[in-house]
Amino acid sequence: MAYLYLFVAILLEVFSSTQLKLSQGFRKFWPSLFTLVGYSVTFYFLALSLKTLSMGVVFATWSGIGTALTVCIAILFLKEKITLRSIAGLCILLFGIILLNFS
Repeated sequence: MAYLYLFVAILLEVFSSTQLKLSQGFRKFWPSLFTLVGYSVTFYFLALSLKTLSMGVVFATWSGIGTALTVCIAILFLKEKITLRSIAGLCILLFGIILLNFS
């Protein structure tokens, strides 16, 4: 169940980060509201996952996978550019998360 909470926290963090970009510095009401509510609910689910999972695994997984998914959203929907170096960095990041979770 803890990994389910962590997965929900990751998805909500990606949603909230995307809304933060769309809020244009908190100038747009709905994306700003979604950012604040989304991050609040994100931390709730993150706290639930921390009840049984180690803090190192939770934060490495949350931040790493959240970063990778946010980059994917930025490329696919916000038309941001990515370089070969960025792709290599994301692969290294994901490999580290996998190692950490299986250690």
